[in-house]
Amino acid sequence: MSEFLPINRKEMEERGWPEVDFVYVCGDAYVDHPSFGHAIITRLLESRGYRVGILAQPDWKKEEAIREFGRPRLAFLVSAGNMDSMVNHYSVSRRHRQTDAYSPGGVMGKRPDRAVVVYGNWIRRNYPDAPIVLGGIEASLRRLAHYDYWSDSLRKSVLLDAQADLISYGMGERSILEIAEALDSGLAVSDLTYIPGTVYQRSFIDEGIEGIRLPSYEKLQEDKRAYAESFAVQYANTDPFSGRPLIEAYGKKRFVVQNPPSKPLTRQELDDIYALPYCRTWHPSYDAEGGIPAIQEVKFSLISSRGCFGGCSFCALTFHQGRIVQARSQESLLSEARQMLEDPDFKGYIHDVGGPTANFRQPGCAKQEKAGVCPDRQCLFPKPCPNLQVDHKDYLSLLKKLRELPGVKKVFIRSGIRFDYVMADPDDSFLWELCRYHVSGQLKVAPEHVSPRVLRLMGKPEHAVYEAFSEKFRKVNQTLGKKQYLIPYLISSHPGSTLQDGVALAECIRDMGYMPEQVQDFYPTPSTISTCMYYTGLDPRTMEPVPVCRDPHEKAMQRALIQYRDPKLYPLVAEALERAGRTDLIGFGKECLIRPKDRREGPRPASWKKESMPGKGRPKEKGTGEKLEQNPKRKKKVIRNVHKKKG
Repeated sequence: MSEFLPINRKEMEERGWPEVDFVYVCGDAYVDHPSFGHAIITRLLESRGYRVGILAQPDWKKEEAIREFGRPRLAFLVSAGNMDSMVNHYSVSRRHRQTDAYSPGGVMGKRPDRAVVVYGNWIRRNYPDAPIVLGGIEASLRRLAHYDYWSDSLRKSVLLDAQADLISYGMGERSILEIAEALDSGLAVSDLTYIPGTVYQRSFIDEGIEGIRLPSYEKLQEDKRAYAESFAVQYANTDPFSGRPLIEAYGKKRFVVQNPPSKPLTRQELDDIYALPYCRTWHPSYDAEGGIPAIQEVKFSLISSRGCFGGCSFCALTFHQGRIVQARSQESLLSEARQMLEDPDFKGYIHDVGGPTANFRQPGCAKQEKAGVCPDRQCLFPKPCPNLQVDHKDYLSLLKKLRELPGVKKVFIRSGIRFDYVMADPDDSFLWELCRYHVSGQLKVAPEHVSPRVLRLMGKPEHAVYEAFSEKFRKVNQTLGKKQYLIPYLISSHPGSTLQDGVALAECIRDMGYMPEQVQDFYPTPSTISTCMYYTGLDPRTMEPVPVCRDPHEKAMQRALIQYRDPKLYPLVAEALERAGRTDLIGFGKECLIRPKDRREGPRPASWKKESMPGKGRPKEKGTGEKLEQNPKRKKKVIRNVHKKKG
């Protein structure tokens, strides 16, 4: 069995190490599994001969805690963890969450707000001259000036706020190895200005840097339009082949420079990363507290790819993983699956085989691996590009091989399925195989909305595409004799969405006969197009004005419309319908969403029937009006009840 990396000085000394080369400070508990970023980076460095100590969820309130390993020979590496610390701590309503799945026993409070900033300053106080390299999603999405939803303000690059030297942004395997090799060779951290996938700061700009000058931070604070224009430039430079250096000034004597992204990993490089000697579980020091809840969903799942050419406006993947899909080989995935079979907790079920989008197993087109993605067009939006490669054959072959492994009972797909990509495939084999073998009764998909304007701003296909997919899904399952259903993900209050759009969405939900149990209110996280729209009121791609819902009460109404059947939300739904001028949807007809308030608790009209009651969904197949002669069992039950009453 593999050995965990040391988490304290005692374990370091037991290995006979006088010091470590890197101290990895992380906001997550230590889980040595490739679904956790800290596990990948530390194992990768270990594979190159570097000694790494891990400070997982250190007590940042105690100065001595950062001195556990002493000063590392090369650098401190800092990450907030798999999640942004603010998203981890707060709901979209800015209320504090009660649990943290990445902490022992799910206990909240093991990491600070804005973790990379707190950790960076903590290290700088104790080791003024030590190199500090930030990484992970929190630093990656805050690498330049960004809108911060929680303070409702524009914040500086996290590099400056954390007093760090470098940011390794995106999926940092290439850049972290280059940083390690450069520091190990004797170069000062201030000399590392040439590494792709990094951000550094300077007090002056060399004349040799041929980068794009973004508006200064001071200009961005004064002018929201300037921020939208700056973000559009950043978004157009997220490709490793065509991206150029970006320069952002802070006053006259401080500059933050973003180098172009790192090149995508080859299939062999990606396979090698997942073949590293992970322990595949949490550190045993957490056993007494019940372990780490976050591993439950991923322990028996397979990450088959990274990157996404879907291009949803509200998703940060373009900024973090990029649009070029990189996929592991079938041999690599089968090898990992065989390791699962040896785990005593494995019950025969592989929970997921996917990535950001499960059914993307190759780049959007052949040119992307050599020339990058198109800077001015999307692969799927608004219509699939004529050059788009739509092919599920490799994914189908992989799923079949996984199903046939001895000891595997079922292989599920729980990552997002891009339904417009499925519809673009002239071969229906994938949909048939999906329904026959890989759905556990419900398939989650993400139409997000129905309004044409909102869908356009989201970068999602028109609603007719989802309706066509839904109908095809229904017919396939009917033919297979299976009762399986689509569970649509929906977003309320996205920029561009008004109360009228919310009502249209509620009407669509009514017609589907579907009651969403969970609804995602739009969450403005850093470095997405949608967040830029939320902050500026402008679409950075076109500079057209966008209506934005910022009022908490209106946001609550839009959310309530999606769950209009919930009695607790009646006042909000009624108010929303009145404000939207849609009181025609308040009544007793089948088209109505809610009943009139003054009749909700009173006697029902004689003409009113249960089948037409708004909010009760469609009639069930049995027991709702069918003739007793057509249901002998129910007829006997009714007769028995009548005799009991007479007796």
